[in-house]
Amino acid sequence: MDAIGSTAPASFCDTCTVRNRAICSDLSRDELAVLNGIGRQRRLSAGEQLIWEGDEAVLVANVVEGLLKLSSSTSDGREQILGIAFPSDFLGRPFGGSTPYGVEALTDAQVCVFERKDFDRFAKEHPRLEHKLLERTLAELDRTRKWMLLLGRMNAEQKLASFLLQAADRASEAGGDGRSFDLQLSRQQIADILGLTIETVSRQMTKMKSQGLIDLPSRRAVTILDREALEDRAE
Repeated sequence: MDAIGSTAPASFCDTCTVRNRAICSDLSRDELAVLNGIGRQRRLSAGEQLIWEGDEAVLVANVVEGLLKLSSSTSDGREQILGIAFPSDFLGRPFGGSTPYGVEALTDAQVCVFERKDFDRFAKEHPRLEHKLLERTLAELDRTRKWMLLLGRMNAEQKLASFLLQAADRASEAGGDGRSFDLQLSRQQIADILGLTIETVSRQMTKMKSQGLIDLPSRRAVTILDREALEDRAE
């Protein structure tokens, strides 16, 4: 396990904040104990790479805290962002092959990391986990399709409205009220993710606030005041 990194406490599954939403949520206590034995917790600093595109798939991970971006490089060297990984999301490619995308921490983050070969063996022995893997794969495919639509077909207002709705929905899954949440990202990071300029993001944020769609209590906090209207903007 040295290749993975830091050592985890004896039973980090017991204190995991995303356990009820993560891929391991259906496992029994005994099964979690086995999974705990093959995993490690790892801290990532913002900007640190977890998985490199095209490398052999040697690890998989659950996101516990923070946000990470999934990206791929185009033939001319430009970065194409494929999506954002939130807490409870699963990363990596089980059952071999090369990794189809790179994964980099957008914020300071914590992940639960497994050697891919150990995780593959565990999954084959526990059908409920394999079923969860299939569910997560299909959900990720749906999110990727929506993300490509967001980047390729939407204007600036639609992009930002869609992004805020997605962030609100993911915060709701984590136990939030679906209205107020902390974006965790700077305006520049949001601009980079959406393919916009920071000036455009700031202008659209101010516009949505002045129109009563959202409130901005602090630099990174957002409250959705009129979800129906925001959905209309996102189309």
